[in-house]
Amino acid sequence: MPLMKYVLLRNRENLDLKGRRSLALLLKANKRLQTAYLLKESFDQFWTYRSSVWVRKFFGHWKESLKWQWLKPLEEFAAMVDRHWDGIVAHLTIEDIPLGFVEGLNNKIRVIQRRAYSLRDEDYLRLKVLTCMCPKL
Repeated sequence: MPLMKYVLLRNRENLDLKGRRSLALLLKANKRLQTAYLLKESFDQFWTYRSSVWVRKFFGHWKESLKWQWLKPLEEFAAMVDRHWDGIVAHLTIEDIPLGFVEGLNNKIRVIQRRAYSLRDEDYLRLKVLTCMCPKL
């Protein structure tokens, strides 16, 4: 019998027959766990949206379904998504930017920050970051 933790963490379609049986047995035994699992599975739909309006609407409904469930880990997860909302929506709506480019830009920004360690002027730092990608004249 596979470890129950990994059965719960996997998507249902990725489980083999043995895993599906274990999952069914586990969810039948614990109603709260079944609710948490269904909420986890339903959140996968979040990543399919490309419009920030529809993402916000879906997330609002998903958070609303958490309201009376008393599932603290999922509430903390929802709060984390709220804190990082701008970055998540940017990732969902802009898919043409390769991750290698983003990582390279982040590395350049870190180098500029290390060089400008003693500077206190945020506008100057912002200007340096914006000009680091300009072509040489």
